[in-house]
Amino acid sequence: MALSQWIDGDESASEMLGRVLKERTSLVVPPLHRVPLRVGNVVELVGPSGSAKTQILIQAAVNCILPKEWNGIHYGGLGCSAVFIDLDCRLDITRLLQVLKLRILEAISNGSLNTGDGENFDALYATCLRRFFYIRCYDSFEFLATLKTMHHKLQKERDGLGVGLHLLVIDSIGAYHWVDRISSSLPPWGHNRKGFSLANVLEAAVEEVRKLLLVHPSIVIASRATIFGYRSSNVVRRDKSLSESELRHGKPDGGLGLYREYMPSAWQTNILHLAVVSINQHILLNGCYHP
Repeated sequence: MALSQWIDGDESASEMLGRVLKERTSLVVPPLHRVPLRVGNVVELVGPSGSAKTQILIQAAVNCILPKEWNGIHYGGLGCSAVFIDLDCRLDITRLLQVLKLRILEAISNGSLNTGDGENFDALYATCLRRFFYIRCYDSFEFLATLKTMHHKLQKERDGLGVGLHLLVIDSIGAYHWVDRISSSLPPWGHNRKGFSLANVLEAAVEEVRKLLLVHPSIVIASRATIFGYRSSNVVRRDKSLSESELRHGKPDGGLGLYREYMPSAWQTNILHLAVVSINQHILLNGCYHP
């Protein structure tokens, strides 16, 4: 809309709202759509095994790498790069390829082009995949090394593709917690070697994420598995005024229910939004809680 049109008041509030909602490009899927995400935010997606956390991350990545429009067809994506760091090494990449393919075919079938237009599909499919970067890490040190070297790779890709990073996915941030916790109790190797510390490694990883966001402004979504059940599925905003006991054990008045925190404080303080998903509920969650 031109500035003169806005000044002249040619658009009512309802018309403005309808236009914004129509033009808005969505990055994430429910339940993350309830969170007012901004570049630089770090979101944690928490739930037990089987609660579709990885599927939510895949949908978010596909929304990021799809373009908003392509050859006159509306896809509703961002047309940006996404990095998917797989820490538990369990992602079946064919799942992402299937979701991407279905999204493209659905948009084409709803547009003016015929679904049999293979050339258009192949070109867009290849373009989207060039924007997606998949990385597997097998321990905390590989994860830290990946974060430290990621800037140069992203800069090179941004210069080549002409698009920057908008989404950094970490699945799952707690994958090495228990192994590292046991290792941290072992004696140091040699007289001059500093003892291994779970907190030190995670603090360094958090610091590298912060540095990365300064150079490559993006949204970080990290999933984490739990060993405790949840009474409900909620999207919450982390309240900085919560006590240490409430952060670790959940608020006594509901909301977080049976929430138990086991990650070190170095990671906890880095989280702005927390989304809790339940294994017994559909991926399209409708609970919303603000402490």
